[in-house]
Amino acid sequence: MKEQHPSLDEETMKEMEPSRRALLRRAVGTGALASLGALGLGMPGLARAADGGGAGNFPEHPKWKFVFVNHVTTNPFFVATQYGIEDACALLGCTYQWTGSQKSIASEMVNSINAAIAGGADGLAIALVDPNAFNNPVDRALQAGIPVISYNADVDNHRLAYVGQDLFLAGKALGARIASMVDGGEVAGFIATPGQLNIQPRLDGAKEAIKESGKNIQLREVATGPTVNEEVSRVESWYLGHKDVKAMFAVDAGSTMAVGKLMQKHNLHEQGVRAGGLDMLPGTLDAIKAGAMDFTIDQQPYLQGFYTVLELFLFKLSGGLTGPANINTGLKFVTQESVQPYLDTKTRFEGNSRQPQLVKRSGPITVE
Repeated sequence: MKEQHPSLDEETMKEMEPSRRALLRRAVGTGALASLGALGLGMPGLARAADGGGAGNFPEHPKWKFVFVNHVTTNPFFVATQYGIEDACALLGCTYQWTGSQKSIASEMVNSINAAIAGGADGLAIALVDPNAFNNPVDRALQAGIPVISYNADVDNHRLAYVGQDLFLAGKALGARIASMVDGGEVAGFIATPGQLNIQPRLDGAKEAIKESGKNIQLREVATGPTVNEEVSRVESWYLGHKDVKAMFAVDAGSTMAVGKLMQKHNLHEQGVRAGGLDMLPGTLDAIKAGAMDFTIDQQPYLQGFYTVLELFLFKLSGGLTGPANINTGLKFVTQESVQPYLDTKTRFEGNSRQPQLVKRSGPITVE
């Protein structure tokens, strides 16, 4: 299984730099990482991490291969996730494969899981977007001695742990904020693929929060499709037939970006329409900066890759004695007042640059 690199748009491709692995080897060769010795991460260990083996105080170990099965493998949201996977593998001396479905087809994902089991994968990470389709494949993997961690979306089957956002609570927070902005009327809730467990819980949470507000809000659920182009066209088509809408929100990255584009195109915020959503795609951040969109919610996709690799690695290293633990990767509102730092930097952490870098910050740390 070969290591897969994230899908990149043209702008990001222009910023292509040597891979994390190559940079790590170069740093080891020039002694740039020598200062890490003071932290117990000696140079020999770091050199081994670049080529497999062990790093720091970790013992020598096989170059384990972890397979990530995703539901929308080319979706730009998961570029940051793949950078997180890549960075953790470079640090720990592992490899990974990125596979699954491009359009949320569960049977294609199951085929990828079966191939990983047959190929002797050392660990599986699966976005469990369907409530039933993955239960038997997960059990087969575990029976074969392959640890399974879910990421980004979860079903409480026999997987060992979940790494990702608390989706229902994120939806409640989104719905509560929308309800605080409008007194009543028609509100659109856009969702790429209704029923999928990476996004449906958010819409369910939003519905509950809007109902709890007690306001006379008529929520219209609108399916937009699994690809960005579909989402953009369907969001606009819906709006053209519902121009009296009071607010629009979305529960996935592509639909949120589509809402932002629509708000800008028709100057809707100036007309009193409110809007929000999820995730940090560049189009979404631009719309917030321009004052066309009120907010988005960051669920830190980089961490959903990085932490998942750490859990699989520690499980393998400890013989199953440690590693699996549920990790909530967070819920952070980004508004016009807080969006600028995301626009000022292009990083692997947000998925808009391949270049590894230290991002320096100053001033107080504020918590919303």
